[in-house]
Amino acid sequence: MDDAELLRRLLGGDEKAFTELVVRYNATLIRIALYYVNNQASAEDVAQDTWIAVLRGVDKFEGRSSFKTWLFRILVNRARSTGVREHRSISIDPLDHDASVAANRFDEGGAWRAAPEPFTDAIDRAVANEKIIGLVHDAIARLGEPQRAVVTLRDVEGLSTMEVAELLELSVANVRVILHRGRARVRSDVETNLQGGGS
Repeated sequence: MDDAELLRRLLGGDEKAFTELVVRYNATLIRIALYYVNNQASAEDVAQDTWIAVLRGVDKFEGRSSFKTWLFRILVNRARSTGVREHRSISIDPLDHDASVAANRFDEGGAWRAAPEPFTDAIDRAVANEKIIGLVHDAIARLGEPQRAVVTLRDVEGLSTMEVAELLELSVANVRVILHRGRARVRSDVETNLQGGGS
């Protein structure tokens, strides 16, 4: 059942629809809240406050954005209003040597030692492979902030780059750079696990 149908049922008083929405999104709300607050307990409180706000305001939802985007906006506003969010400044230093690809993959002349297999091909072949899906989720969980928040919102939750930028108060350019670096780390982590641990 999609979000729109669950929302319609919720507006009709169906408590099970609300439960389904909570099951579907609560873990993600907590992960996003952790970008703003200092600990798990605070993030859980923010998520709970968000669900209360949804129940109080669902009849005012106009559908100008998806339910998911509306929900995440409520969460971010709640997280900011707790007053525990530290001021974060994300600087993108062009001289940052945090390479997206490990240097040992290149020879002395800067050419690939072995050309990488297109990542999408590997994923397509392994779409039903629970192991690789688990490795991707684990790799995302190990990302630092803000990469985890950006990759989660953009690649897991499917928000647009603009929506992610607005929610996290970052520039679109910063989101793109952070997303690129986060994806590169996830890819490297997954490749290392597949090569080292066997598939």
